[in-house]
Amino acid sequence: MNRLAIRYASRLACAYLLSITAAVAILIPLGGEALVGAQNYFTQRNIVVSAVLVLVGTIVVAVGGILSITPTLRWFIPGLEPDDRQRRALTRLLARQSTLLAGVWVISGALSILLNIDGGIGVVVATALGVVLGGSAASGIGLLLTMNDIRPILAAATQASERLIAAPGVLARLILLWLLCSALPCAVIVALVVVRANGWIIPRTASVEIAVLVVALAAVLLGFPTMILTSRSISDPISEVVDAMAEVERGRFKTAVDVFERSEIGRLQSGFNRMVAGLAERERVRDLFGRHVGTNVARRAIEEGASMSGDVQEAAILFIDLTGSTELAASHPPQQVADVLNDFFRIVVDAVDERDGLINKFQGDAALAVFGAPLRTGGAASAALATARALGEQLRELPLVDFGIGVSAGAVFAGNIGAENRYEYTVIGDAVNEAARLADLAKTSERRILCSSAAIERADAEERTHWTSRGSEVLRGRSEATEIWAPDGDP
Repeated sequence: MNRLAIRYASRLACAYLLSITAAVAILIPLGGEALVGAQNYFTQRNIVVSAVLVLVGTIVVAVGGILSITPTLRWFIPGLEPDDRQRRALTRLLARQSTLLAGVWVISGALSILLNIDGGIGVVVATALGVVLGGSAASGIGLLLTMNDIRPILAAATQASERLIAAPGVLARLILLWLLCSALPCAVIVALVVVRANGWIIPRTASVEIAVLVVALAAVLLGFPTMILTSRSISDPISEVVDAMAEVERGRFKTAVDVFERSEIGRLQSGFNRMVAGLAERERVRDLFGRHVGTNVARRAIEEGASMSGDVQEAAILFIDLTGSTELAASHPPQQVADVLNDFFRIVVDAVDERDGLINKFQGDAALAVFGAPLRTGGAASAALATARALGEQLRELPLVDFGIGVSAGAVFAGNIGAENRYEYTVIGDAVNEAARLADLAKTSERRILCSSAAIERADAEERTHWTSRGSEVLRGRSEATEIWAPDGDP
């Protein structure tokens, strides 16, 4: 805590010392004969007094800065949550530091006038110019110098609160930069010329060229660091948003930027956070939606909205049913049964996904997979048949598992079925029923896999070489015989 408080106080003191440069740049040129009475400033006594005032002012600013920020650091350093009183005190911190810096200038100026009251109007004018320029420069530079130290504190205080600090916006900061670095020095130069031309305070015979040159030089020397600090107060928060956007592009939706001020920059930061929160929620919904209906269906639903009414299209259907699940549940512990089912469906899902299929639904211990819908793809029948063969090899390695797989193909309706506020994507058609009946029949075949001639006819030549006709049979619930095929090696 002490180190952070000392750093904050040292930056305030630095702002105060930098502002003295601007005042001295005006007072030194006026110490000659340009301003009547101002030369009284530059006696040996006044130089010593001025040095003492600068030293005392620097100490006052540093001590005042430590006292001002210490109550805030008591909760910030341990990572505590501030209460409303502490938040209100923090939001007034910048105003307090500006008041402190300007107040030291005003008091120092008043003391200088009292010590040199015999200098007349020249002393008053010179001191007033120094106080106005120095106090303004001190407040502005102090704000810019301490912002990087205060920003994390403000972010911590406003993280769980809607209370934001009232900070100058981008336009106000640029106007402040213009006032300090351009308008104010130019106004001083114009005032010197006009006053000397009319002989009001400065004699017409006095020379102000050196004064003008020194004021211009002070404007250049103070303008550069002020410009850098002002630009950083704008560019740093924007850079944080840019970096956060890069993180979001990489899929890191927990990214957020700190928001603590009511300005265009604060609105940009809060808007970015709201946007990322919306993207994260959308991604979560899409992921959840995709787990229920399949990623392809989820993607199409997001692209087309809720209007996926569906249409008739060619597709291949794979139906897989677990055999003896009732006996399995009755003879084994529930956790073991759950593990067996999870392993079974994991293999099924991976195999279907590998060939761009869609697990349309789980029906108890059975699953319905669709190839070629909702996204139309070539080779749907070949993909379904290859998936069936792969599943046959993989599922035989699981203990306690027996199954039947049926594959068919043909025209099906693929789309949403249901009410206005509750849809379910599904496929309807004779190919679906035929695949389910073949799965029942496959439970009695040695390799547990059967397909219809409709699927074989739509498959490519290479895939057909893996299948052999096994005659025809009237399937349950049907009146006409279906030609049945099985993978090579099935008797």
